Amino acid sequence: MGLSVSPIWTSADEFKQLGKPRLYFGVTSGNMDSMINRYTADKKPRSDDAYTAGGMAGKRPDRALNVYCQRCREAYPGVQIMAGGIEASLRRIAQYDYWSDKIRQSALIYSKADILLFGNAERALVEVTQRVAAGEKMSEIRDVRGTAFLAPHGWRPAGWVELDSSIVDIPGKVDQHINPYATEEDKQQGVEGNTPDSLIPTPQVIQMVSREARLAARREVRGRTVIRIPSFETVTYDPVSYAHASRTLHLESNPGNARALVQQHGERDVWMNPPPIPLETAEMDYAFDQYFARNPHPSYGQQVIPAWDMIRFSINIMRGCFGGCTFCSITEHEGRIIQSRSEGSVLREIEEIRDKTAGFTGHIF
Repeated sequence: MGLSVSPIWTSADEFKQLGKPRLYFGVTSGNMDSMINRYTADKKPRSDDAYTAGGMAGKRPDRALNVYCQRCREAYPGVQIMAGGIEASLRRIAQYDYWSDKIRQSALIYSKADILLFGNAERALVEVTQRVAAGEKMSEIRDVRGTAFLAPHGWRPAGWVELDSSIVDIPGKVDQHINPYATEEDKQQGVEGNTPDSLIPTPQVIQMVSREARLAARREVRGRTVIRIPSFETVTYDPVSYAHASRTLHLESNPGNARALVQQHGERDVWMNPPPIPLETAEMDYAFDQYFARNPHPSYGQQVIPAWDMIRFSINIMRGCFGGCTFCSITEHEGRIIQSRSEGSVLREIEEIRDKTAGFTGHIF
């Protein structure tokens, strides 16, 4: 059961309408990061919201995932909470927040969720749900791929080896960006509109690992190795460490050989298990062949939802992207491995659209 319309998030009253869940609350903030959805690149509030009935702006709060999780816990103290979706994926480690112009902690810290699922999470969702139904506490499930959780600083399973992230990527110099608006006077003075050297924090030296240690690390069982990336406190003030942590996250993203990652946040660690194993074509078909109404929730009535009008005749035939473009979130969320549906599955969905979606004219976008 879920809220069919955007809830009033300023109190827990509407969240109480859901009733206390038997297992847990599963929380996501929608198909789009709430900050991108609410603000322009100039950091000005958008005048509309394509994902809201009538295109009305302001129906979701900033960083909606965190707010919704907090309201669920406020409505029912002690309830178990699972966070997931695009906002959870992109904010699972310390990340630069464009709108506040600072480094923010993992979404696990702010949302107070018991577990976070990242990427396409069908496998993790089913396994965690089954184990919670069998009596396990969600906060104690720490071995499922595609999940992240909080643990005391320094915790790791028995028999595991912790290695420094410098064995994955060697941190290097980060050049200052040239200010395209710098005046000729600025350039002559060597200022160029950049941050004064006195205000630039001194990069922290990351301990390098000897060749012998690297060779020994390669012989370790990768499945029982965790890579420690620079802490939230370090990346906050050191751009070299921030770039290094981000690069390590991407380098350890291949489900075939990725290792677990861990990042310190104060007295706790954010522990990230390796990414989920991609779905086979038959599994993709099974997921997309489920019964879908293919229409907005009846509670919306005749209200127009701009995003629905745009995608109602569209079909998703694949997942993943090997490009890794800096302006796009697909690679970081879904991974680089392409996962495809079968021709038969795609044709069946076309027939579903034909039979269930009003206004279909025979064009698929």
